[in-house]
Amino acid sequence: MSKGRLMVVDDESILRMDIKEMLQEAGYEVVAEANNGETAIELAARHRPDLIVMDVKMPKMNGLKAARIIYRSFDIPTILLTAHTEEELIAEAKEAHIFGYLVKPITEKDLIPAVEVAIGQSRHVKSLLGNIKEMEKKMEIRKRVEKAKGILMDVYQLNEERAYQTMRTYCMNTRKTMGEVAEYVLKNRALDIHSLL
Repeated sequence: MSKGRLMVVDDESILRMDIKEMLQEAGYEVVAEANNGETAIELAARHRPDLIVMDVKMPKMNGLKAARIIYRSFDIPTILLTAHTEEELIAEAKEAHIFGYLVKPITEKDLIPAVEVAIGQSRHVKSLLGNIKEMEKKMEIRKRVEKAKGILMDVYQLNEERAYQTMRTYCMNTRKTMGEVAEYVLKNRALDIHSLL
């Protein structure tokens, strides 16, 4: 079983082949290869790899620009390869959501740990973002429930506790979620609750 699906992007075919071989020997599947940034974007859209290992300096479009576009469009992280440790490049890499940075010549003992860490960090970030979205959704439902409760208090002259209990009972009787009942109340400014009062 593959440890992850990767794409290798470098304009030097020999280096690309070496990196592909190192990755495959370590148990990764290389789903695509490219020799410039433009092709990398097209292949990222088609193959959706877990991670891209990409050279910085390439013809047509450099790796940094391609990595930025790919992350923004497809949420795929990148490890950059470069021949130099340039301060300006490192600063740009931070802004482009780069998950790792390796200086050539690339060795297996540098590449494989960097790939493992980048894939792990990417999964962790995606998990956190998923949790945040879930919390935002719950907060939005809670706000709507509070508004609906306020409407029931006004329309039926109920106190806060009674309005909430009425909504809960209505949920159980109709097998609807609290969010669905709140939506109904907000839309209709009423609820058929006379049998519950």
